[in-house]
Amino acid sequence: MEETGALLRAIGQRKTGLSDKDFLLTWEQTREELEQILDIAQLMKKMREQNIDTRVFNNGLGISVFRDNSTRTRFSYASALNLLGLTQQDLDEGKSQIAHGETVRETANMISFCADAIGIRDDMYLGAGNAYMREVGEALDEGFSQGVLPQRPALVNLQCDIDHPTQSMADLAWLKEHFGGLDKLKGKKIAMTWAYSPSYGKPLSVPQGIIGLMTRFGMEVTLAHPEGYDLIPEVLETARRNATASGGSFRQVGSMEEAFRDADIVYPKSWAPWQVMQQRTTLLRNQDSAGLKELEQRCLQQNARHQQWHCTEEMMKLTRNGSALYMHCLPADITGVSCEAGEVAASVFERYRIATYKEASWKPWIIASMILARKFADPAAVLSRRLQEAQPRIKS
Repeated sequence: MEETGALLRAIGQRKTGLSDKDFLLTWEQTREELEQILDIAQLMKKMREQNIDTRVFNNGLGISVFRDNSTRTRFSYASALNLLGLTQQDLDEGKSQIAHGETVRETANMISFCADAIGIRDDMYLGAGNAYMREVGEALDEGFSQGVLPQRPALVNLQCDIDHPTQSMADLAWLKEHFGGLDKLKGKKIAMTWAYSPSYGKPLSVPQGIIGLMTRFGMEVTLAHPEGYDLIPEVLETARRNATASGGSFRQVGSMEEAFRDADIVYPKSWAPWQVMQQRTTLLRNQDSAGLKELEQRCLQQNARHQQWHCTEEMMKLTRNGSALYMHCLPADITGVSCEAGEVAASVFERYRIATYKEASWKPWIIASMILARKFADPAAVLSRRLQEAQPRIKS
């Protein structure tokens, strides 16, 4: 209970504006706001472990809008809504009036009459996903201000074309747990590297989310990729600014070996070049299936030239004491398991498999924390009441 009390005090002492803005990019939040999200997530996790009911709503909807396939994030969002006492309703755009010309402004209001949260995953179109979320947010602001909506739903970015904040924050929560505190992360070396994949078109949001967030906490962040696999230039500049402000560092190198050398953490993950994602967006919008197939074949051939970008046992020996923490957002392309050749050797992944599951397990708590902080100006008071009542989740 001592740890629970300390977390509650920390949440209450933090000066944040999270109740007045949606969580769309991590670098739009102050460091204190990021830390409050971590604290709320940790406290709710502790409450669950102590069999204390975490529901702060007696009813209400949480709307999910998934424009891309998902396992972890989809179920993490559902879990987060359940933890808070909300019921999930998925917006199936194919069964809506969107195809008949219904505007974003109209849809946002029509799905939100009893909604307390909306989670959106929109990572298919570079330059469009995050912009769509902001358009939804503006429509919700208008609906609430004009008395259409009884409350302003919390809007959470479940992955867009720019950032994957629920993933990167879950990654940060796992690093905090693994190393024993945020203060222990300062000076730690993390290698965010491209890795070979036999598939094409993987979003940029995970590597961009990692370099955009970990540079906030004084870490020494190295980004590595083959020539031509660039990330969005504005995000690279954000990472540089973050590193300067936090006392950490950010550098780019051209080989996995250099990035792995003496690293404390490695994050080998495939992604498509941002220039390719731009071309893909244009082709998708034009419904140019022939152009998409041609682009896919060209990109797969380009990927195949870089199969040495592979997280092997030999590569792991280059890390600090040969025992860096391996991380991945999952699912990983595992050589000899999920594909013939991929991002990571089977023996490396198996050694860290449970660690990656623990990494992923933070996501429901992070999402629940983001919603709670958006809906309540004083989350400490709300959680304090739940602790005082201490209603058991499972009644024996």
